[in-house]
Amino acid sequence: METVLSIMVLAVLGLPIAAWLMWRKGDRRQAMLMAVLALVAAVNVAIWTLPDASGTSPVAQELRK
Repeated sequence: METVLSIMVLAVLGLPIAAWLMWRKGDRRQAMLMAVLALVAAVNVAIWTLPDASGTSPVAQELRK
């Protein structure tokens, strides 16, 4: 689980750079899709890592199993 989250964070960091390069190249649709994907991945990482009302995050609960 930690590996998957790490890869997703790397994607969140890399996708906006790739989207910017695609935008400059002129491929606007591809750039927007990459930006949306980065946003979705960032929200997904936040959902898995932010603690809930009880103070534990879903990833911490998953690691305890």
